[in-house]
Amino acid sequence: MSAVKPLEAVARDRVGKGAARAVRRQGQIPAVIYGGGQAPQAIAIDLIRTRTLIYAGGFKTTVFEIDAGGRKTRVIPRDFQLDPVSGVPIHVDFLRVVAGQAIAVEVPVHFLNEDKAPGIKQKGGTLNIVLHTLSVEVAPDAIPDAIEIDLSGRDIGDTIHITDVKLPAGVTYTGEATDTVANIVPPTVLGAEVEAEEAAIAEAASAESAAEKAEGEGEAGEDKTEA
Repeated sequence: MSAVKPLEAVARDRVGKGAARAVRRQGQIPAVIYGGGQAPQAIAIDLIRTRTLIYAGGFKTTVFEIDAGGRKTRVIPRDFQLDPVSGVPIHVDFLRVVAGQAIAVEVPVHFLNEDKAPGIKQKGGTLNIVLHTLSVEVAPDAIPDAIEIDLSGRDIGDTIHITDVKLPAGVTYTGEATDTVANIVPPTVLGAEVEAEEAAIAEAASAESAAEKAEGEGEAGEDKTEA
C-alpha cells in the first residue's frame, strides 16, 4: 500500500474558464475536491509537482493529504485532464476520503516469473494481457500498489481468469467472475512472413537496379556508335 502523500494547495475563490487560465499562468493547476457529503472546494496545486506525480505512475491509487491554507483533507485523485498537444496537466478532480468507506479504484496488474512459464520460456509463446488493471473496491488505507499474478508453470493455451487471481485482504473485484485477465498464446509466424516479404522486396529492387544499369550501358553504346 502506498503511503499517504502530502500535497500543498491554495484555495480558489473564483471559478470558470477565465479564473482557470489565470491559475495556469501562475504555474498552477485548477483542481476541485468533492464528495464526502460536503460542498465542492476549488483549489490550485503546483504544476511541476502534479506533473511529476502523474507521470511517475500510480497517481489515481494514491491517497493525498491536501493542505489548503491550514485546512487538511484526505483525498484520492478521481480524474485528471492533460493538454492534448503538450501533455501538460490542466485540471484534476479529487474525491474526499471518508474513514470506513470503501472506494472504487483501478489497480494495475503485475505479472511475475515469465521465465518460469514453459509456454513462454521454452515454447516461445506470448503473454496476451486482456486486463492491465482491475476494477476493485477497497478501503482507502488498504489500496495495493499492484495486484501480482504468478506465471510459474503456465503453458501455451492456459487462461488466467479473475477466479485464479489471489486478491489482497479487503480487496473486492467489481467485474464478472468469468472475466479473463490474460492467456498464453502460441508463437506466430508473422516474423517469418515479414522476413520473406522483405527478401522479395530486396530481390525486386536488385533486379530493377540491374535492369536500369543495363539500359544505361546500352544507351551509352548507341551514343558512341552514332559519334
